[in-house]
Amino acid sequence: MSLDPRSFRKALGSFASGVTVITAIDPRVDLPVGVTVSAFSSLSLDPPLVLFCLGQTGSCVSAIEAAGRFAVNILADDQRDLSARFAGPVEDRWRDLAWEALPGGAPALPGALTVLGCTVTRTVPGGDHLIFIGEVETIRSREGARPLIYHGGAYLDLP
Repeated sequence: MSLDPRSFRKALGSFASGVTVITAIDPRVDLPVGVTVSAFSSLSLDPPLVLFCLGQTGSCVSAIEAAGRFAVNILADDQRDLSARFAGPVEDRWRDLAWEALPGGAPALPGALTVLGCTVTRTVPGGDHLIFIGEVETIRSREGARPLIYHGGAYLDLP
């Protein structure tokens, strides 16, 4: 059976997800990289593992592989601008944006709901994507904020 790609994409859009920005320092040029990702999940509590997926030809894939470390910046509902920024043109992502280095160097974005500092433990091919598995080493959380949710191709306003 062959699935229509548009129908498949629409079906997947019916699943609401949080919005993250995955960040790292590209050691080849000593500059930050980042990309908006909704394909993120917890994987294990013991050890503490998470995963995210990036298209194999994505702009950040080789940088994250080279870094061996990344941060998962889980965005708050007041950070739609950051979600759009890191989904947009690569050259505009870090312009005039202050950030803080986590232990190991991965960038933590200002105002994120939660930031997880991780070490890559494994990458696994998954169709046209690459699945990054990382062990969580640091956690920073912001109290009193709500998550940014994406559903059906748009941000979802929670009551």
